[in-house]
Amino acid sequence: MPALVSKSQTDFARKLRRNMTVAEEILWRSLRGSGLDGLKFRRQVPIGKYVVDFLCIEHRLVVELDGLPHDKDDQKQHDAVRDAWLRGQGYRVLRFDNETVIGGGNIPLDRIREALEKGGCEP
Repeated sequence: MPALVSKSQTDFARKLRRNMTVAEEILWRSLRGSGLDGLKFRRQVPIGKYVVDFLCIEHRLVVELDGLPHDKDDQKQHDAVRDAWLRGQGYRVLRFDNETVIGGGNIPLDRIREALEKGGCEP
């Protein structure tokens, strides 16, 4: 069961939904409306003190998209702590850089399918 979510986190998640990045829009077009093999994904979902980009609740799979700020060392460390916390809550985390989503064709969808079939995700 996810940790309680504050009103400010819910408001922040709503703001993120209204202001998606290009990569988020591209992936969302494939995931929305059970578009990936009938699986239901939600976008910008608060979990504990974090807001994850995409979540398949049924499989407890978090999909995160990383832009340029995620290349910085301090952001990589923050992401590692965040991913460890999410895993500790029973979620699996799959990350893609924005370039893979924007120009990678079906690579992100294929990797999501693989992660679901294997029952695990790479850090």
